[in-house]
Amino acid sequence: MDNITFDRLLLKTAFCCMASDSKIEQRELDLINSMCAKSPYFKDFNFQEEINILLGKLNTQGKSFITYYFELLKKATLTETEELCLIDFAIKTIKSDEEIDYAEIKMFKIIRHNLKITDDSILAKFPDIEQFLEEDIITESYLEKITNQYLDSTVLPQFELISGFDVSENKDANKSN
Repeated sequence: MDNITFDRLLLKTAFCCMASDSKIEQRELDLINSMCAKSPYFKDFNFQEEINILLGKLNTQGKSFITYYFELLKKATLTETEELCLIDFAIKTIKSDEEIDYAEIKMFKIIRHNLKITDDSILAKFPDIEQFLEEDIITESYLEKITNQYLDSTVLPQFELISGFDVSENKDANKSN
């Protein structure tokens, strides 16, 4: 298992949340680009290049790409602040297209159950996401079941690579951080 830097884990989290409903919309791309530009974690970052690398991997590896992300997340050693940041990226991405698909909620629940933070800590920072944390009977076998269910029921199309992104805005935003 590879080690992953926190910035790459954040980007993969947002990317997996964006792709979880089998659609990639411009509003989602714009939001992720903006979050990366504003975040102190992303320096010398070319959004279009990085997102296209992830799109290429998703297109060639399919569901094993998402499985690999879950494994990276499970093995990551994160602080509570980092976990809250990761949750923030996930929630904002899921909400960015103003349609919350059940596949996105399942993706969030899988992400959440791979973190150590408590629901109370999450709700203290994000009180409007209670529906994302609604109690399921979660056991390791259930988590494996919903993960497999998500992967089995999700159809991942071949996504087009992103072009025409003005990365100069992103670089300028990073300089001001």
